[in-house]
Amino acid sequence: MERRGSEGGPRARRGPGAVRPLCGVALAAVVLLPVAAPAAAEPGGAVSAAAGAAGTRAAAAGVPRAVPAADGKSQGLPPMPSAFDPGTQGVPCTAASPEKAEKQDWSRQRLDLARVHQHGAGAGTTVALVDTGVRAGAAGLGDRVTARGNAGDDCVGHGTFLAGLIVGEGWGKTRLPGVAPGAKLLALRGTDERGTADAALVARAVRDATAADADVIAIGVALYKRDKELTSAVADALDAGAVVVAAATPDPPNANATQETPTRTYYPAGEPGVLSVADMLPSGARPGDALPTDGIDLAAPGAGVVSGGPRGNGHYLGAGASVAAAYTAGTAAVLRAARPDDTPGEIVHRLTATAYPADIPQLDAYAAVTTVLGDADADAGARPRTEAGPVTVRDTADADGAADRATVFVLLGAAGVLAVLWAVVAVPRARARGWRPADTARD
Repeated sequence: MERRGSEGGPRARRGPGAVRPLCGVALAAVVLLPVAAPAAAEPGGAVSAAAGAAGTRAAAAGVPRAVPAADGKSQGLPPMPSAFDPGTQGVPCTAASPEKAEKQDWSRQRLDLARVHQHGAGAGTTVALVDTGVRAGAAGLGDRVTARGNAGDDCVGHGTFLAGLIVGEGWGKTRLPGVAPGAKLLALRGTDERGTADAALVARAVRDATAADADVIAIGVALYKRDKELTSAVADALDAGAVVVAAATPDPPNANATQETPTRTYYPAGEPGVLSVADMLPSGARPGDALPTDGIDLAAPGAGVVSGGPRGNGHYLGAGASVAAAYTAGTAAVLRAARPDDTPGEIVHRLTATAYPADIPQLDAYAAVTTVLGDADADAGARPRTEAGPVTVRDTADADGAADRATVFVLLGAAGVLAVLWAVVAVPRARARGWRPADTARD
């Protein structure tokens, strides 16, 4: 009885020429798919067209671009500016965001905050934040914020955004908390109301933080020139026992900010004893628009980071070294609460010694809290920081995805071996039967 295909006609017999191409295709898949799989797994591999268009518009406007959440899907949130262009007049304050984050952003998962909070949340410590100010009643900040002078008015919104990364309790279904939600925050103004940094204001803010016995001083602004009064204020803060964390560079004000920009040191990040923190992408590399600098101590998440603002209860996307510094300052607060007898130098050393190894060590908040350092490591904490030349961050995307790629490679390799074995055993038998079915009695 002759077998028929789905259309009723005789089913074509499959000859040797049909089997060989199939084996070739299987072997090609084994070779090529492990190469293609990592590309498909890269963050941003699945981004909606609308999100991509929004990112393009944001890049053209010189504001943070939407990057993937931890699960690879982008977050269509408005950007949080670090300052308003000084050349524009009459720009209104940053409006309330109408959007809320739908996914946990990559930065909090990278820092493993869920496990960090099992070991502490910074209770009993105070973090002084020097930036554009912080609105104390902003969503997610509860009663943990105290503002000094006019720092309670945050027109730009950037300081409030950073405060959420440090002491925010999180809200909404995504629950995006800061690193140290148990800590208190002292808001201090280091800029004018439009976000332009001023050395005199920063120096005064650092002195106010020292007078208030702040455990950690987070400075989100970076100045192009060294200032004697600021240098003195920072030295006094360190002598008083504060851990001082500062953004390694200013946040780029526009998309063309880094064209032919020479490498230079910014302040107060460049002051001795200050922990200088740069921003990094999910891959571990610095953003393409990051200003070049030297003497960086640590890198931390600083792109596509989600937090709140001074108005409404929506979310924003933020980016820059200031964001990375805020995350690091929050981690320092957790450490100060857990290790009250450690000196500022020992806290700084712990942050760098437990960081993920790269050209610039990458902040590992969980390791910083849980790692037991040896005597040699403890002694190293007393050594002063030495100046370093220009450095780059190694792209760790391949290392982060190595386990997944290895699994895919093994599975596909096994499938390829089985396909070859089938070809070796089954094809000769089928050829001997003239490519007829093995059980002809059922036809």
